[in-house]
Amino acid sequence: MRLIILGPPGSGKGTQADMLSVKYDISHIATGDILRAAIKEGTELGKKAEGYVRSGALVPDEIVIGIIKDRLAGRSLSSHQKGFILDGFPRTIAQAEALDDTLNELKMNLEMVIDLEVPDEEIIKRISGRRLCRRCSASYHLIYSPPEKEGVCDKCGGELYQRDDDKEETIKRRLKVYTAQTEPLIEYYEGRGKLKKVDGKPSIPEVQKAILALLAEN
Repeated sequence: MRLIILGPPGSGKGTQADMLSVKYDISHIATGDILRAAIKEGTELGKKAEGYVRSGALVPDEIVIGIIKDRLAGRSLSSHQKGFILDGFPRTIAQAEALDDTLNELKMNLEMVIDLEVPDEEIIKRISGRRLCRRCSASYHLIYSPPEKEGVCDKCGGELYQRDDDKEETIKRRLKVYTAQTEPLIEYYEGRGKLKKVDGKPSIPEVQKAILALLAEN
Protein backbone atom coordinates (compact mmCIF):
# COMPACT_ATOMS: atom_id res chain seq x y z
CA MET A 1 0.00 0.00 0.00
CA ARG A 2 1.51 3.31 -1.12
CA LEU A 3 -0.32 6.48 -0.15
CA ILE A 4 -0.01 10.26 0.01
CA ILE A 5 -1.85 12.31 2.62
CA LEU A 6 -2.53 15.96 1.77
CA GLY A 7 -3.97 18.79 3.84
CA PRO A 8 -3.06 22.19 5.27
CA PRO A 9 -0.75 22.48 8.29
CA GLY A 10 -2.67 21.43 11.40
CA SER A 11 -5.12 19.24 9.49
CA GLY A 12 -4.00 16.11 11.32
CA LYS A 13 -1.96 14.57 8.50
CA GLY A 14 0.79 13.35 10.81
CA THR A 15 -1.58 11.78 13.33
CA GLN A 16 -3.56 9.95 10.67
CA ALA A 17 -0.38 8.84 8.89
CA ASP A 18 1.01 7.44 12.16
CA MET A 19 -2.15 5.42 12.72
CA LEU A 20 -2.19 4.08 9.16
CA SER A 21 1.50 3.21 9.43
CA VAL A 22 0.85 1.05 12.49
CA LYS A 23 -2.33 -0.55 11.17
CA TYR A 24 -0.89 -1.58 7.80
CA ASP A 25 2.76 -1.97 8.89
CA ILE A 26 3.98 0.56 6.33
CA SER A 27 6.59 3.32 6.55
CA HIS A 28 5.50 6.83 7.58
CA ILE A 29 7.71 9.27 5.67
CA ALA A 30 7.17 12.72 7.23
CA THR A 31 9.05 15.44 5.39
CA GLY A 32 8.54 17.94 8.20
CA ASP A 33 10.22 15.66 10.75
CA ILE A 34 13.18 15.09 8.44
CA LEU A 35 13.64 18.83 7.86
CA ARG A 36 13.34 19.71 11.57
CA ALA A 37 15.90 17.04 12.45
CA ALA A 38 18.30 18.40 9.83
CA ILE A 39 17.88 21.94 11.18
CA LYS A 40 18.49 20.80 14.75
CA GLU A 41 21.59 18.85 13.74
CA GLY A 42 22.93 21.76 11.70
CA THR A 43 23.49 19.67 8.57
CA GLU A 44 24.11 21.29 5.21
CA LEU A 45 20.53 20.50 4.22
CA GLY A 46 19.24 21.88 7.51
CA LYS A 47 21.08 25.17 7.07
CA LYS A 48 19.59 25.57 3.60
CA ALA A 49 16.08 24.77 4.79
CA GLU A 50 16.04 26.67 8.10
CA GLY A 51 15.13 30.12 6.83
CA TYR A 52 12.23 28.79 4.78
CA VAL A 53 10.83 26.71 7.65
CA ARG A 54 11.09 29.54 10.19
CA SER A 55 9.25 31.97 7.92
CA GLY A 56 6.51 29.50 7.01
CA ALA A 57 7.58 29.36 3.35
CA LEU A 58 7.96 26.19 1.32
CA VAL A 59 11.43 24.67 1.21
CA PRO A 60 12.72 24.70 -2.41
CA ASP A 61 11.84 21.67 -4.50
CA GLU A 62 15.40 20.55 -5.12
CA ILE A 63 16.07 20.17 -1.37
CA VAL A 64 12.90 18.25 -0.57
CA ILE A 65 12.99 16.08 -3.70
CA GLY A 66 16.52 15.03 -2.85
CA ILE A 67 15.44 13.92 0.63
CA ILE A 68 12.55 11.83 -0.66
CA LYS A 69 14.58 10.21 -3.44
CA ASP A 70 17.27 9.22 -0.95
CA ARG A 71 14.68 7.85 1.46
CA LEU A 72 12.81 5.78 -1.14
CA ALA A 73 15.78 4.55 -3.14
CA GLY A 74 18.48 4.38 -0.47
CA ARG A 75 19.56 1.75 2.01
CA SER A 76 16.16 1.78 3.73
CA LEU A 77 14.37 0.64 0.56
CA SER A 78 13.63 -2.77 2.05
CA SER A 79 11.60 -1.15 4.81
CA HIS A 80 9.21 0.24 2.17
CA GLN A 81 8.40 -3.07 0.46
CA LYS A 82 5.07 -3.36 2.31
CA GLY A 83 4.32 0.22 1.39
CA PHE A 84 4.58 3.75 2.71
CA ILE A 85 2.56 6.87 3.40
CA LEU A 86 4.04 10.22 2.41
CA ASP A 87 3.15 13.08 4.77
CA GLY A 88 4.14 16.60 3.72
CA PHE A 89 5.30 15.61 0.23
CA PRO A 90 4.65 16.44 -2.52
CA ARG A 91 3.72 20.09 -1.98
CA THR A 92 4.03 21.41 -5.52
CA ILE A 93 3.32 20.12 -9.02
CA ALA A 94 7.07 19.94 -9.68
CA GLN A 95 7.50 17.72 -6.62
CA ALA A 96 4.58 15.53 -7.70
CA GLU A 97 6.09 15.07 -11.16
CA ALA A 98 9.49 14.25 -9.63
CA LEU A 99 7.80 11.72 -7.35
CA ASP A 100 6.06 10.12 -10.33
CA ASP A 101 9.43 9.76 -12.06
CA THR A 102 11.04 8.27 -8.94
CA LEU A 103 8.24 5.75 -8.41
CA ASN A 104 8.37 4.74 -12.06
CA GLU A 105 12.12 4.15 -11.77
CA LEU A 106 11.56 2.02 -8.68
CA LYS A 107 8.57 0.22 -10.27
CA MET A 108 6.30 1.35 -7.44
CA ASN A 109 2.63 2.21 -7.91
CA LEU A 110 0.89 5.02 -6.03
CA GLU A 111 -2.51 3.73 -4.92
CA MET A 112 -4.32 6.70 -3.37
CA VAL A 113 -4.00 10.37 -2.40
CA ILE A 114 -6.05 11.33 0.67
CA ASP A 115 -6.95 15.03 1.02
CA LEU A 116 -7.95 16.16 4.54
CA GLU A 117 -10.22 19.19 4.29
CA VAL A 118 -10.22 21.56 7.32
CA PRO A 119 -11.39 25.23 7.38
CA ASP A 120 -8.73 27.91 8.00
CA GLU A 121 -10.33 29.10 11.25
CA GLU A 122 -10.15 25.58 12.68
CA ILE A 123 -6.50 25.26 11.60
CA ILE A 124 -5.59 28.53 13.36
CA LYS A 125 -7.30 27.38 16.56
CA ARG A 126 -5.53 24.03 16.50
CA ILE A 127 -2.01 25.29 15.82
CA SER A 128 -1.92 28.55 17.79
CA GLY A 129 -2.93 26.70 20.97
CA ARG A 130 0.10 24.39 20.95
CA ARG A 131 2.71 24.71 23.69
CA LEU A 132 5.97 22.78 24.28
CA CYS A 133 8.12 22.32 27.37
CA ARG A 134 11.61 23.81 27.05
CA ARG A 135 13.04 21.18 29.37
CA CYS A 136 11.45 17.82 28.40
CA SER A 137 9.64 18.72 25.12
CA ALA A 138 6.25 17.53 26.44
CA SER A 139 3.41 18.94 24.32
CA TYR A 140 0.18 20.63 25.39
CA HIS A 141 -2.74 22.51 23.88
CA LEU A 142 -4.43 25.44 25.59
CA ILE A 143 -7.88 24.15 24.59
CA TYR A 144 -7.64 20.39 24.09
CA SER A 145 -4.95 19.35 26.59
CA PRO A 146 -3.99 22.31 28.82
CA PRO A 147 -1.38 22.05 31.61
CA GLU A 148 -2.62 22.04 35.21
CA LYS A 149 -0.80 25.33 35.82
CA GLU A 150 -0.62 27.94 33.06
CA GLY A 151 2.80 28.10 31.46
CA VAL A 152 4.24 25.22 33.50
CA CYS A 153 4.87 21.61 32.40
CA ASP A 154 2.95 19.00 34.41
CA LYS A 155 5.74 16.45 33.97
CA CYS A 156 8.92 18.34 34.91
CA GLY A 157 7.91 21.86 35.92
CA GLY A 158 9.67 23.35 32.90
CA GLU A 159 8.60 26.51 31.11
CA LEU A 160 6.07 26.12 28.31
CA TYR A 161 6.57 28.12 25.12
CA GLN A 162 5.01 28.64 21.71
CA ARG A 163 7.12 27.80 18.67
CA ASP A 164 7.57 30.65 16.19
CA ASP A 165 5.85 28.67 13.44
CA ASP A 166 2.83 28.09 15.74
CA LYS A 167 2.10 31.82 16.09
CA GLU A 168 -1.04 33.12 14.38
CA GLU A 169 0.79 35.44 11.96
CA THR A 170 2.99 32.57 10.76
CA ILE A 171 0.04 30.19 10.50
CA LYS A 172 -1.81 32.62 8.24
CA ARG A 173 1.26 32.94 6.00
CA ARG A 174 1.60 29.16 5.87
CA LEU A 175 -2.06 28.80 4.87
CA LYS A 176 -1.63 31.36 2.08
CA VAL A 177 1.41 29.46 0.83
CA TYR A 178 -0.55 26.21 0.98
CA THR A 179 -3.47 27.64 -0.98
CA ALA A 180 -1.25 29.16 -3.66
CA GLN A 181 1.23 26.33 -4.17
CA THR A 182 -0.17 23.09 -2.77
CA GLU A 183 -3.88 23.07 -3.56
CA PRO A 184 -3.15 22.69 -7.32
CA LEU A 185 -2.07 19.16 -6.38
CA ILE A 186 -5.72 18.36 -5.75
CA GLU A 187 -6.53 18.96 -9.41
CA TYR A 188 -3.33 17.13 -10.45
CA TYR A 189 -4.27 13.94 -8.60
CA GLU A 190 -7.97 14.23 -9.42
CA GLY A 191 -7.00 14.15 -13.08
CA ARG A 192 -5.16 10.87 -12.44
CA GLY A 193 -8.07 9.31 -10.58
CA LYS A 194 -6.04 9.02 -7.36
CA LEU A 195 -7.65 11.63 -5.10
CA LYS A 196 -10.11 10.94 -2.28
CA LYS A 197 -11.40 13.78 -0.06
CA VAL A 198 -12.02 13.35 3.68
CA ASP A 199 -13.57 15.82 6.14
CA GLY A 200 -10.73 16.49 8.59
CA LYS A 201 -12.73 18.50 11.13
CA PRO A 202 -14.31 15.65 13.21
CA SER A 203 -12.49 13.76 15.95
CA ILE A 204 -9.33 11.76 15.20
CA PRO A 205 -11.14 8.36 15.42
CA GLU A 206 -13.92 9.59 13.12
CA VAL A 207 -11.47 10.81 10.51
CA GLN A 208 -9.55 7.54 10.72
CA LYS A 209 -12.77 5.58 10.26
CA ALA A 210 -13.57 7.56 7.10
CA ILE A 211 -10.08 6.94 5.69
CA LEU A 212 -10.22 3.21 6.42
CA ALA A 213 -13.59 3.00 4.67
CA LEU A 214 -12.05 4.55 1.53
CA LEU A 215 -9.10 2.18 1.63
CA ALA A 216 -11.42 -0.81 2.02
CA GLU A 217 -13.27 0.26 -1.13
CA ASN A 218 -10.08 0.71 -3.16
